[in-house]
Amino acid sequence: MSLRQYEYALAVAEEGSVTAAAERLRVAQPSVSQQIRGLERELGVKLFARTPTGLVPTTVGRAFLREAEVAVSASRRARATARAGAEDLVGELVVAVQMGFGTRQLPRALGELRRRHPRLEITVFEEPSAAELDRLCRRGALDFALMAACDRTPSDAHRLGDEELVVVLGEGHPRLESERVELSELKDEPWVRFDRDSTLDAVLVEVLKDHGPMPATAARVSQAATAVRWAAEGLGVTLLPASAVPPGHGHVVRPVSPALSRPVIAVLRQDAGPAERTLLALLRKEKWSGSAPETVPLSQRF
Repeated sequence: MSLRQYEYALAVAEEGSVTAAAERLRVAQPSVSQQIRGLERELGVKLFARTPTGLVPTTVGRAFLREAEVAVSASRRARATARAGAEDLVGELVVAVQMGFGTRQLPRALGELRRRHPRLEITVFEEPSAAELDRLCRRGALDFALMAACDRTPSDAHRLGDEELVVVLGEGHPRLESERVELSELKDEPWVRFDRDSTLDAVLVEVLKDHGPMPATAARVSQAATAVRWAAEGLGVTLLPASAVPPGHGHVVRPVSPALSRPVIAVLRQDAGPAERTLLALLRKEKWSGSAPETVPLSQRF
């Protein structure tokens, strides 16, 4: 039995004929007749009796139709709830973001998402470890990720643009007199670095490998804002996305030469819902440096 058969039977009972029910349902008359006969065969009872005034439900038919109406009404309520859920989102949206990427853009987009859908709960994991990211993926708990690289190559990934990389120098550092800083000029500097398994530390090692020995470590930190503050105080220099520099520190920031940037990629879960798609649309409206947004051709999923 199917809800469609229930709907057809209810229409026949209300209209008193197969022809009128078919017209109301906008289907062919033989289709209604066939569904009613199939329903009666499956139930093993006669649902309708033919009278001079048309078809009327039998005694057992009336009992059946009462329950059928409950089932059809419940189905309609479920569909309405789902449609309302798409407009007024509820539940939890779990987001993971690699440290320093989308520092300005993501909070604005999430703030707008919450203003539109105040009943939506948002949980953000900043710079989850590889083990934590894997755990979230295996649990199916991760809905949306913002990252600079995508080794897992999920299929629903979108390049939003690029993040320019900049250096932060100490107050009074002689290189502040330049508009751009050559990385080779910083090879003997101590560096404020990030946790060993973090994306930003991997980026630092990658970009410096062609400009001298491995960077000397003055300190390791877990937050981009901490790295900026410590570098500004002269503990060492640091390298990070421009959007991760907090307000008030622009005077100690310089772009590097040659210019460096990293892509910002949004990755949605396999069965992405309206919350994930809305967040993606909001992030596309944000200002990103570098190339225009495009879909990244990737194959594997979260």
